[in-house]
Amino acid sequence: MKVSDILRVKGNTLYTVTPDDPVAVAVQIMAEKDIGSLVVMERGEMSGMLTFREVILTVVKNAGSLGNTLVRTCMDDHPLICTPETELDEVRRMMLDRHARYLPVMDKKMLMGVISFYDVAKSVVESQNFENKMLKAYIRDWPAGEESGEG
Repeated sequence: MKVSDILRVKGNTLYTVTPDDPVAVAVQIMAEKDIGSLVVMERGEMSGMLTFREVILTVVKNAGSLGNTLVRTCMDDHPLICTPETELDEVRRMMLDRHARYLPVMDKKMLMGVISFYDVAKSVVESQNFENKMLKAYIRDWPAGEESGEG
């Protein structure tokens, strides 16, 4: 399974902010949309990611306040990325190695979407459920009278 398979099911809705937006505005968008990350766009290109991790670090650094902090000052300006062709096993390894919960999906310089750890886990579970269902159907349809191969 590839990242493109996840994006096809997930859809292509993206929420973005600019580096010069206040973090407070970004947090409001994240709360309203019930999402954990925003893509930071500047002049039509991705310049970073803002996730709840960066927001929390900013709140702690500012003694419990976001104040007038801009997205630029706390965003991850070198996020881990993948492509639509990246295999799911590789994405899982990347996410676990870097403790990344969100990965922008890039096709050269074109942003194709964002996948989350949840998206990856959901696709793995669905794939395993399908495989289990197929195996159970195969076992149920086992021809009568055939041995299990022991002899």
